[in-house]
Amino acid sequence: MTETAPDPTLATLLRIADALERLAPPAKRQPDLTAADAFVWHAAGQELSPVAKVNRVALALLRGVDRVRDTLAENTERFARGLPANNVLLWGARGMGKSSLVKAVHADTNQRLPKGALPLKLIEIHREDIESLPVLMGLLRADSHRAIVFCDDLSFDGQDTSYKSLKAALDGGVEGRPENVVFYATSNRRHLLAREMVENERSTSINPGEAVEEKVSLSDRFGLWLGFHKCSQDEYLSMIDGYVGHFGLRIEPEQLRREALEWATTRGSRSGRTAWQYIQDLAGRLETKLEG
Repeated sequence: MTETAPDPTLATLLRIADALERLAPPAKRQPDLTAADAFVWHAAGQELSPVAKVNRVALALLRGVDRVRDTLAENTERFARGLPANNVLLWGARGMGKSSLVKAVHADTNQRLPKGALPLKLIEIHREDIESLPVLMGLLRADSHRAIVFCDDLSFDGQDTSYKSLKAALDGGVEGRPENVVFYATSNRRHLLAREMVENERSTSINPGEAVEEKVSLSDRFGLWLGFHKCSQDEYLSMIDGYVGHFGLRIEPEQLRREALEWATTRGSRSGRTAWQYIQDLAGRLETKLEG
């Protein structure tokens, strides 16, 4: 009995099918948000890495930001309970606890949620991955958890056009922003854009007013603007006292005041970051671990 010769056309089609399958991008995996309460988004692999222990301080230790703390906490709690809430831009002076406040409010909100409620998730996206924000939003849309997507130190320079991806994600396009997602960002700039970037648009555009308006309108996508300003000497010392009491550091009040002010003077600034750096130095000298 003679064997049937293989069909060369079929063999060619099978090879083409195999090649196309290898070239096709892998199917997007739905993230498992039950793995942790905080995650980091990796745009290259389109995946979320769980964070076992978040680097944050207790909400009670953040001094001198009472008004913005309460506003952010109220917005976050409403969102966590399924109520309408705004995207938030925290802008202003360096080292005044903008990112620390976001992380502290997230933890505090979860502690106060009713028993049995799904925990609120915090997802950090890096500045350089902002163009992938629409992809992340799409993955989160199908999940039952509510999530804060957080970008620290967000700003745009030069000919950077990735801000358009941010605008599209915040507006949500045809589908709208996912109801279970809000976007929080910190920045030193109120409008997220360098001054020279705005001025360059004004000088080179046919219609300067419209060009500038199109760029500045990015910050309008944030319903809440929370401003952080340089702290006074009393606020700075209050931060120091709060840390000393919380960690049980033993030092005479006059010595503490003198050292803390000298520390700030040598660095040319008073801020929450400066206060924390002094406390780390003090704890090291006292051979005390900063726990609790």
